Amino acid sequence: MNAPIRTRMFIEAEDAPAVVARQIAANGPAMEELGWRLRELSPRAVATIARGSSDNAATYVRYLIETKLGVLTSSIAPSVSSVYSAKTDLTGAVVLAISQSGKSPDLLAALDAAKRAGAFTIAFVNAENTPMAELADAVVPLHAGAELSVAATKSFIAANTALAHLVAAWHQDDELLAALNALPVQLASAWQLDWSVAAARLKSARDLYVIGRGVGFGAAQEAALKLKETCGLHAEAFSAAEVMHGPMALVKDGFPVLLFSQDDETRAGIVDLTGRFVANKADILLAGFDHPGASVLPTAKAHPVLEPILYIESFYRMAESLSRARGLDPDAPPHLRKVTETI
Repeated sequence: MNAPIRTRMFIEAEDAPAVVARQIAANGPAMEELGWRLRELSPRAVATIARGSSDNAATYVRYLIETKLGVLTSSIAPSVSSVYSAKTDLTGAVVLAISQSGKSPDLLAALDAAKRAGAFTIAFVNAENTPMAELADAVVPLHAGAELSVAATKSFIAANTALAHLVAAWHQDDELLAALNALPVQLASAWQLDWSVAAARLKSARDLYVIGRGVGFGAAQEAALKLKETCGLHAEAFSAAEVMHGPMALVKDGFPVLLFSQDDETRAGIVDLTGRFVANKADILLAGFDHPGASVLPTAKAHPVLEPILYIESFYRMAESLSRARGLDPDAPPHLRKVTETI
């Protein structure tokens, strides 16, 4: 690849391997304690509170908790408490609040309502001295350091790894814990992978589907969000299971599709869907596997539930270069700011 132009987005995404190494080393004892506490609580349900990239991390942990622990997990709509002032019964539930800044008023209102409704609350935040951290029953620091780019990168990866660490500790999953320890080196490798073919193919695109499934769907949502934010590209994320229910009607000759597929039980369905995209003559970019008639993006291998984190690290480097190639500044998306103070 050519020598990079070091935008804030580039520098912060490049820092993700160091962030994850720091986080895993620092959070080990606290995660072990939280894992024990969650086993003791044996919650009837888990709810998440988040917006934007953090909500994409919430999608990731929903699949992790439901597949690893069998506990029903759902997202709380912050407006239920911040706008409607409605009360819900969360007795016996655990609520995970995820926020880089820990300051958004609607998230704070939802977290406060969850505590008053009887939930045990855990805040995943970058700084421990934020209002969200002070409000929650327990805090998991992301250790991402300062993130100045409007487009979140390293904080999204940090949220995903912290959530995976919590699930591994809760489930006492030694295999996943060991895989997390190897993740910083794998992230560094993922950052070096050349996805420039994707940037070249998407330079003049107007619309795009990003497809994932299971634990990979959150990464697809995050990729679509970043393509909107930084590249001015109308990208929509779909589960591989949902795209057949109507969105496929738009997939015609040359329509761009980016697919993420970790090596797990969802692979067969993704492969079948790719064949349908090929038959419709879509312009297909694949991360995680190969298929005749599609372009393959290089990926780093890891534990299947961690592979989507590696894909998004490679994606961030591509998205940053694509933004510049489309004549935009990835550090200054139009109409956006770092802390979105939604009511």
